[in-house]
Amino acid sequence: MKTLKILTIAAIIIAASAFAVNNVFEGGEASNSSENGYDIGDVATDFKLKNIDGKQVSLSDYSTAQGFIVVFTTNHCPYAKAYENRIVALDKKYKTKGYPVIAINPNNPDKNEQDSFENMQIRAKQKGFTFPYLLDERQKIYPQYGATKTPHVYILEKENNELIVKYIGAIDDNYQDVNAVEEKFVENAVDELLAGEEVSVKTTKAIGCSIK
Repeated sequence: MKTLKILTIAAIIIAASAFAVNNVFEGGEASNSSENGYDIGDVATDFKLKNIDGKQVSLSDYSTAQGFIVVFTTNHCPYAKAYENRIVALDKKYKTKGYPVIAINPNNPDKNEQDSFENMQIRAKQKGFTFPYLLDERQKIYPQYGATKTPHVYILEKENNELIVKYIGAIDDNYQDVNAVEEKFVENAVDELLAGEEVSVKTTKAIGCSIK
């Protein structure tokens, strides 16, 4: 009887520990898409959001694009700032190949004034953004995608007039030091799509600030 009680207590402790570890991980800086967002192979719906030039932008505006690199990013987040030059480089490299970057700010500026539309315009000019920087003003698009972090990337490919999700996650494996990057997740995925191949690494953990 005593042995049974000990085993029962041990099982409860292990289960509680696993639950606690899972909660800590989910509340940390690494995350995949939310369970209500897109999965690989899903069809992504189009959207119409205000760009920093005041014009409305939709994915359907890009009739010759083969796909898109959709990046949820923002002004104040240090992770997002660390990736800004790399996001510009991605757009310059792949826009002419049919995969332009579309950046979306999902944050509510009422919670952080740095994420306001006016500051988006300033930040884009400072960093020389070569791509649309859109405001998810009603915060309806990022939940559809399941984005939880900034930055959080979704690569879409056009198939039979539909936008199919091919990759979800991080830009690469080192936000701190571009020179120490070993795995360029987004570049590898787009290169594989351009070569007519299946994306080998379809999901990674997005590292960044929580969307607010």
